[in-house]
Amino acid sequence: MKFSCLSFQQPSAGFVLNSVKILEMCWQPTLCGHRHCTLAVHIAHRDWEDASWRELLEQRLGMSPTQIQALLLDGDKFGHGVITVLVDIRDTLLCPENIGHDEVKELENQALLPALGQKYLTVLTNPHWLLQPIPGWAGKDIFQVYIPKHLIPFGQEACPDWALERKETSSW
Repeated sequence: MKFSCLSFQQPSAGFVLNSVKILEMCWQPTLCGHRHCTLAVHIAHRDWEDASWRELLEQRLGMSPTQIQALLLDGDKFGHGVITVLVDIRDTLLCPENIGHDEVKELENQALLPALGQKYLTVLTNPHWLLQPIPGWAGKDIFQVYIPKHLIPFGQEACPDWALERKETSSW
């Protein structure tokens, strides 16, 4: 089956895979045209070097170092350079600059990133691990991948190409 795919650096990919990160932040509305579709997640070869996520996990979400380490190990169990999960894409919204402090903190907790003002936030839901990882290199931005049907967890469907084309021309 054909899926659109986006590469995530670790530990961000593991956080998405384990439903800890439920908002993806982009500078452009990259995922807007994929609303109500299923996206494949590729784990990048390179790790993300900013560790601001650790403070959010510890101080805001109350996770212990042991819980964080277990989360990191689980998210990295298939290594790097592999497609490992399917996740559903929901709404994409531009984070306004003038929202209240509490609302900003809640969005930062869901994205595991600080300073979200004027960035596009996309809701990620329903992650499903593939039955086995698929090795491969990431493309630029969103790229297309083929996932053998026998590796897709039961009930997961791709967004048909015709629906994607229609969404790209819509004015949502």
